[in-house]
Amino acid sequence: MNRYSPAAVLLLSMGTLATASLTMAQTATSPATAAKPQEVINQDEAHVGSLPIPDPLTCADGTRVTSKEQWLEKRRPELFKLFESEMYGRTPERKLEGLRTEVLLENKMALEGKATQRLVRIYFTKADAPHLDVLVYLPNAASKEKPAGVFVGLNFGGNHAVTEDPAIPVPQGWFRNNKETGVTQNRATEASRGADARRWPIAEVITRGYGVATAYYGDLDPDFDDGFQNGVQPLFYKEGQTKPEADEWGSIGAWAWGLSRMADYLVTLPEVDDKRLAVLGHSRLGKTSLWAGAQDTRFSIVISNNSGAGGAALSKRHFGETVNKLNTNFPHWFNGNFKKYSMNEAALPIDQHELIALCAPRPVYVASATEDLWADPKGEFLGAKLAEPVYALFGKKGLGVSEPPAPDVSVGEALGYHNRTGKHDILLFDWEKYMNFAAKNWGN
Repeated sequence: MNRYSPAAVLLLSMGTLATASLTMAQTATSPATAAKPQEVINQDEAHVGSLPIPDPLTCADGTRVTSKEQWLEKRRPELFKLFESEMYGRTPERKLEGLRTEVLLENKMALEGKATQRLVRIYFTKADAPHLDVLVYLPNAASKEKPAGVFVGLNFGGNHAVTEDPAIPVPQGWFRNNKETGVTQNRATEASRGADARRWPIAEVITRGYGVATAYYGDLDPDFDDGFQNGVQPLFYKEGQTKPEADEWGSIGAWAWGLSRMADYLVTLPEVDDKRLAVLGHSRLGKTSLWAGAQDTRFSIVISNNSGAGGAALSKRHFGETVNKLNTNFPHWFNGNFKKYSMNEAALPIDQHELIALCAPRPVYVASATEDLWADPKGEFLGAKLAEPVYALFGKKGLGVSEPPAPDVSVGEALGYHNRTGKHDILLFDWEKYMNFAAKNWGN
């Protein structure tokens, strides 16, 4: 059966969607080393190769999807199961006993009286740990009669790093060392307060009438290969189990699970519009936001910022970061089965445009940065572009362009994209585009 769309095959023949198996360099120093291929990293569009891109509208049995009912009832479940089993891992379905929340602090006059600030602790069991501390800002203009939409995302530096507010405590968990932000011996310090505030323009978001909810991703699973002993995974182990099975979740799955627990809390608040939650993430957390959005339909907008390989960028394009680099440098992010596709993308039965398509008809925004070649901006654009046929089943318009737009130009309707001038980061410029996208799709 031909699982590739005529459009994809045509574009491939033109070179527009050139995607590749890896070029291998052989070492000739000894028989032992000669047999071991070495990966060649590519950042030249002329050498991305020619691996065909799977067609999201062709089912495993060759059936062609022509209606939204077919997509929802047959093809989407097929693809979702493949992403579970072969990449991100199954999220446990069992509900934890003792899951509860506690408000640690509240300030109803935050941001010069414009917002209410809360620090809320989510306990996952009857024990005190592990838990997730969620920092929430809601506009004081919001009410039960006029609830606010909320941007929901995890942060890298801890809640104290997204704000200068001295009332937010410095967390005591594991952090990646960073001298610039005052993290030493894998511990955050007072010196890191406000270090990531530029990535979280909370005052500007409040001014636009939206709320923000964020939490430190390491509360859910520390971002290092610890054998899955210090995050939430052990809460779900069966008797005698010491690590997830090959098709069970890795760290990205755990982080995505935590985003849904944040949504659990937010939808209980009368001043929050439970139909207007946008899940957002940068870099590895952009990969996480896409997987969270694919699983949890309460996120009515999904935003991926510079998510690259394993996020919005096509895996079958040999450009920038690869499946092998993901699995080598970050073996804990994905499930065990994903290791099969290191330097073997040709065998991968899915690609990232199909992950984006899993969110249909809910709007998805993908953003790149011009200097972030490791994340493959064109591959990220194509991830959104090739999801368009699925959105068309629902009568939704996509990007509206056939080629990547000029830098700093935002395009799209239910699918959005821009390529910001600059480096791998998330800045006020990006947030402004996301808020505009929210206004377009949620209404003012």
